[in-house]
Amino acid sequence: MRGVLGGRWRRLVSQAGRSAAVWAVSTVTMLVLAGILPDFQLQSPDGDSPTTIAVTAAFAAGAFGLLSALVWPLLVRLLLLVPALVLGLLVFFLNGALLLVALRVNPAERGAVDPETAVAVAAVMSAVASATGAALAVRDDDAYRRRLYRLADRRRRAQPPGPVTPGTVFVQLDGVGHDVLTAAVGKGLMPTVSRWLGYGSAAGPGNATHRLTPWRTDWSSQTGASQLGILHGSTFDVPAFRWYEKDTREVMVSNRPTSAAELQRRAVERTGDGGLLTVDGASRGNLFSGGADEQALVLSIATRRRSRETRSRAGYFAYFSDPANAVRTALSFVAEAGREIAQSTRARMRKVRPRVSRGGLYPLVRAFATVVERDVVVAAVMGDLLAGRAAVYADLVAYDEVAHHSGPMSRDAEKVLERLDRALALIEKVAEHAPRPYRIVVLSDHGQSPGETFRARYGLTLGDLVRAGCGLPVPRRAERTRSGAEARAAVRAALRRPVEEEHERYRPSRRSEPIVLASGNLGLISFPDVPHRMSREEIDARHPALLPTLANHPGVGFLLVRSEEHGGVVLGANGAEVPVQALDDGDTGPLAGFGPGAAAAVRRTHSFPHAADIMVNSFHDPADGEVLAFEEQIGSHGGLGGRQGRPFLLSPLALSAPVADGSELAGAEHVHRVLRRWLRECSGPQVPLDDSRRTARDATPSAVPDQPAQGNIV
Repeated sequence: MRGVLGGRWRRLVSQAGRSAAVWAVSTVTMLVLAGILPDFQLQSPDGDSPTTIAVTAAFAAGAFGLLSALVWPLLVRLLLLVPALVLGLLVFFLNGALLLVALRVNPAERGAVDPETAVAVAAVMSAVASATGAALAVRDDDAYRRRLYRLADRRRRAQPPGPVTPGTVFVQLDGVGHDVLTAAVGKGLMPTVSRWLGYGSAAGPGNATHRLTPWRTDWSSQTGASQLGILHGSTFDVPAFRWYEKDTREVMVSNRPTSAAELQRRAVERTGDGGLLTVDGASRGNLFSGGADEQALVLSIATRRRSRETRSRAGYFAYFSDPANAVRTALSFVAEAGREIAQSTRARMRKVRPRVSRGGLYPLVRAFATVVERDVVVAAVMGDLLAGRAAVYADLVAYDEVAHHSGPMSRDAEKVLERLDRALALIEKVAEHAPRPYRIVVLSDHGQSPGETFRARYGLTLGDLVRAGCGLPVPRRAERTRSGAEARAAVRAALRRPVEEEHERYRPSRRSEPIVLASGNLGLISFPDVPHRMSREEIDARHPALLPTLANHPGVGFLLVRSEEHGGVVLGANGAEVPVQALDDGDTGPLAGFGPGAAAAVRRTHSFPHAADIMVNSFHDPADGEVLAFEEQIGSHGGLGGRQGRPFLLSPLALSAPVADGSELAGAEHVHRVLRRWLRECSGPQVPLDDSRRTARDATPSAVPDQPAQGNIV
């Protein structure tokens, strides 16, 4: 008993000493800022002695520290309904307001600062206090461990004693293809991944701790289908990122909260299982929950009323409740937005090709994806590790966002890969202090294929081409281009009459006009006035020029339509026509060059109840992997062709091999089964913390780190 009490007293004395040191450093910082900033004063207009000024600074620094610790979490909680992007920008002003209050409560009534200057002073004070506290804690092993444990979720209920079994953390690097990862490792951009694979070490690859396995996506090579399959075991009836459903007359969009919730419901109903994370799991930054009890930043629950622990925005509160985190992320946000403006300006001045517009709000969108989302998700994962959860799945979307607009192999995208590697190193470091050993699995949901946009190459969109094939007016921007003229010429040739005469013959109502949707280089065409999936024969009867116009366009690779004669048929240029059941991945036919598994993927999509009337896959050049996106993206994914369908799975050697030698890991549903097997290999779900670690935990609610190491990601 005496030893326990002595240890507690030592901890209290040590903690008091560190608090005093942080207070002293904050006081000195405030004195320095008051000396160099003309609008920040710590003395009365008549002047004061150095001692009085020092006492004023000490009182203000202490009051600011207390307000930051006590009031700041309440302010952030009140602002939880504010969009996270706006909350990040409000950080500076809220912190400055706390400093103004700290100066006002000074009993000596000394000290004044302009509101604009208060914002800068508060930011510096928060950063210095956080850095000092972390540095002092690291020097004390016991304190450092307690500091790490305070990052865990205190709401986790206690478990009975039992054996400690390994946990698993799955980190999804959104959009990073297998080829992109291997190239980055070869260039030395991702030293953490390189070390795991054994490269760069004296022992060579034989010293590896992880194995790298490529896998193949379905036709719909995008996050909505892949992550639904990985987390919930089903990609059935997800034909694209967005599609029109005739029975409900709604457009489904994978990253729309209502659509994500419905897709998750359908997957659970089809599989009869809650998901990969149903046993002591956490889902962070994903489209879908995976059945996890702990959810934050999960899109499929964003429209539901949930408890504070599970609602989608809870992760933002946990992160921004520490003003130092908030200030650091806000500064990085501004820097990233400036970086994007500089990079896009340089690309425009150098006339880089291909290129898409990167103006408007895009710099802010990129900064949110590459800074705010990354920081919050990584911090939440660190809290999950320190809470000892059995399974964690987190999605980092930074690379995917930048690669869409800068290109998959661009220098801009490579810089993002470097920062993602530092995030993996930080997760690995924190896992060393977790109450259970962790196996870190890194994977991607799809890759990205480079190429011009369809519109940039041909001067018209897929929608313009469809309207021309239907005999509908084409926008003037397409008529004035060479490609617009080509589209009209193709219609004339197919109809053997002037287009204008066709307009006179058939004037459809708006309800009968086709709906054209794009998912990367995959296009979907639906006729909303027909309640069923139209057949080729019905389409030809209504619009005789449409299918020939699409199939013979140089920017189109192949079409999939239902056929009354064959059940389904794939159409290509020059009259190529292959029944779905006769498809193969050979060197001839419409699917030639699209790679192994293309035929099986097309056949499976044809079986989907909500497949579009016409499924259009763009041109693909096997020589350089180029595709033509129907969206404004120079790095795209969503269809067949190139690197977009070849993501990766990086797994510890301690886990069984994903597939046997010579076998292929094909489809997100297959990946789901592999991940389930690995969770079973870790032997059991929930793992209690041992007594020594449980007593070391603090009661202050927080789930995210405030240590300087987080800033090293930026």
